[in-house]
Amino acid sequence: MESGSHAHGADPRNETVKIYVNGRIVPRAEAVVSVFDSGFLLGDGVWEGIRLHNGALAFIDRHLERLYEGAKAIDLDVGMTPEALHQAILDTCRANDMDSGVHIRLVVSRGMKTTPYQSPRANIGSATVVIIPEWKAPNPAVLTTGLRLHTVHVHRGAPDVQDPAWNSLSKLNCISACIQAEKAGADEALMLDPQGFVATCNSTHFFIVRKGEVFTSSGLYCLAGITRGNVLAAAREIGIPAHETTFPLTKVYSADEAFVTGTFAGLIPVREVDGRRIGGDTPGPVTLRLREAYYRLVERSCPPKSVPV
Repeated sequence: MESGSHAHGADPRNETVKIYVNGRIVPRAEAVVSVFDSGFLLGDGVWEGIRLHNGALAFIDRHLERLYEGAKAIDLDVGMTPEALHQAILDTCRANDMDSGVHIRLVVSRGMKTTPYQSPRANIGSATVVIIPEWKAPNPAVLTTGLRLHTVHVHRGAPDVQDPAWNSLSKLNCISACIQAEKAGADEALMLDPQGFVATCNSTHFFIVRKGEVFTSSGLYCLAGITRGNVLAAAREIGIPAHETTFPLTKVYSADEAFVTGTFAGLIPVREVDGRRIGGDTPGPVTLRLREAYYRLVERSCPPKSVPV
């Protein structure tokens, strides 16, 4: 991946990484699930992206709270306590001698089905739990040059269609938005809510800066982002007014700065939206201050330790 919010360089260590699958930690080549798994057949499940830093899982309590909230909403029994799942993630990292610079994909599906059919009544057994840790660092060039966004026709839906607060395996609306943006030559999609106000990006959360103040969407039509929430908290901690509200594209095009947030890369500046240059220097001064404040939050969450994980 050469550009985009998840751009990173290849790390040869990931070719032999060990992966957790339903209680077993196995080599990458042996990490498989059945074609009758609910996640494969229907995208029926929830997931989290988590960072390992200084031997600890950054903001893990919030990630697990969101995972279990989504699972409860779709009536999915994870089959493990949050404490046991936390330990399983750490054990998987230990099995790979990992300490920092690691991105983890935690996936929980409804598990095996007797036949390809939507209803959970066709399910047998327990949930499928997969933990994929990889050495993965953001592309430094993207953190400096910033992203180009394209506003797509695919909107974020209302909770009575598919609740956008669910971090579900079914991501086709976001994938469709991503495809449209990439076809337009952009790095990521900017998605609107059903009323036409700015909602979020297809895989990150979107912020603008105007006159020294930070604005992001109301949050009604996007995932409850962990990094999003931490950046809002960091802004208030260092005295930058931060608002969750509605705003149209007009306010985006005339913004002083823009950036996106996500677990993988933290804060990434946005240099262009729909062909309009955003602000001046990239990254802008407020974006840089917030990035530094966010990094301090990560360090407080995962302080350096004398021994590896």
